[in-house]
Amino acid sequence: MAEVFEIEELEERGVLVGVSEQDGDDAEDSVAELAELVKTAGATVVGTLIQKRELIHPGTYVGTGKVQEIEKLVEESGATGIVCDDELSPAQLKNLESMLNTKVMDRTLIILDIFAARATTSEGKIQVELAQLKYRLSRLAGLGRSMSRLGGGIGTRGPGEKKLEMDRRLIKDRIAQLNRELKEVRKHREITRSQREKKEVPVAAIVGYTNAGKSTLLNRLTDAGVLEEDKLFATLDPTTRMLELPGKQQILLTDTVGFIRKLPHHLIEAFKSTLEEAKYADYILHVVDASNPQREKQMHIVYDTLYHLDIKEKTVVTLFNKQDAVTEEEPLRDFKADYTLNISAKKGTGLEELKMLLCELLRENKVLVERTISYGDAGIIGQIRKSGELLEEDYRPEGIYVKAYVPMEIYGKLPL
Repeated sequence: MAEVFEIEELEERGVLVGVSEQDGDDAEDSVAELAELVKTAGATVVGTLIQKRELIHPGTYVGTGKVQEIEKLVEESGATGIVCDDELSPAQLKNLESMLNTKVMDRTLIILDIFAARATTSEGKIQVELAQLKYRLSRLAGLGRSMSRLGGGIGTRGPGEKKLEMDRRLIKDRIAQLNRELKEVRKHREITRSQREKKEVPVAAIVGYTNAGKSTLLNRLTDAGVLEEDKLFATLDPTTRMLELPGKQQILLTDTVGFIRKLPHHLIEAFKSTLEEAKYADYILHVVDASNPQREKQMHIVYDTLYHLDIKEKTVVTLFNKQDAVTEEEPLRDFKADYTLNISAKKGTGLEELKMLLCELLRENKVLVERTISYGDAGIIGQIRKSGELLEEDYRPEGIYVKAYVPMEIYGKLPL
C-alpha cells in the first residue's frame, strides 16, 4: 500500500508597517484596515509598526533605523513576512527584501490577492490577471526572488502565479491579449447597456465602501442570491437585478465592487468597465455603514473615487445602513447627497421608504395625464405600461380612461 503524506499548509504570519506623514492623518485607521485585508487574504497579523516621518523614504519606505526594528520584530514574532500599507516602488521592495531577508508585500499585492481569490466570472478573472501582470511587470526581479525562496502563499494566488517566471516580452504579450479580450467584454457590456436603454428601464447603481452592505441590500430587495459575508470584498463581480416598485414601475439595480482606501490604480483601470456601470446609471444608491466610526472618511473616499471615474451630476441617494448596529445618537448627514434615508438591509427597515422614494424619482421626468383614449388608439396604453406608471385604467363606452405618469416622448403621442 502506498504511503500517504499529509502536506500541512504554512500559516502566513505578517508584521504590518505603515508611515504617518503628518499629525491627524488616518495612518492608524489605514493600518487597521490593512489588518482586515490581511485577515481576509488568509494570514495572521503578529505585529504592527507605524513610523512618523515627514516623507516616505524613497529607498526603504521607512527609515533605515526603523528597518532594524522591523527585523527584530519579525524575528521575535516568528513572522513569515511584512506587509507595507502603501504600494512599494521596485527599489523599495528590493531593498527591504535584501535588508530583512524575508517576504515583503504591500497593500496593493494583498488587495490583488483577495481579488484573485474572489473573481468567479470570466470578466472578473481577466480584469484581475490584467491588474496582477501590470503590477508585477515592474517588480519581476524582487517578486521572483521572494516567491522562489518562500513559495506559495499571499500574492501567488490566481492566474498571475504562473506568469512570475515570464520575461517582460511574454508578459507584455499576455497583457495585450488580455486587453483584447477585455475590449470584447466591454463591447458585450455596451450592447447589454444599449438594450436596457431601448427598453427604457431606468438604472440605479449601488456603490459604497467595501463591507457597507451593498450585496445584502440587493438581496433583500430583489432576492438576487449574492454572497453576503462580513468581509472586505466578499463579492467582486457585478450583479444586475430588476426591482418591481409600487405602481408596476420597474428599475434595474446594479451592485458594484466596493471601494477602499488607496484602491490600486491598476485595479481601477482594469475594473473600469465594471465601475462604469455607475457612470451610465440614472441614479446612485450610496450605501454607508452607519455603525462604522470611520463612516465620514469612507464616504469621502467613495465620492473621491466616483469623481476620478468622472461620475458626476447624478441624483445620489445615501442610505445609512446597519441602523440595527448603531449605538450612538449622533445625527447622520451627507451634504453631497440629494436624499438620505436610514435603513437596515439586514432587518428590512426603511426599504419600503426607499421604494417610495425611487417611485418619486422616476416620476420627476414624467407628466401626470388623465385622458380617454379611443379603442382605435389603444396600442399606446402598452407604451404607457412599459415606460410610464399607469395609475388608473377604466374601459368605458366612449373609450379607455387612463390616469398615468408618462415620459415626454409618450406625452407627445397621446391623442388630444
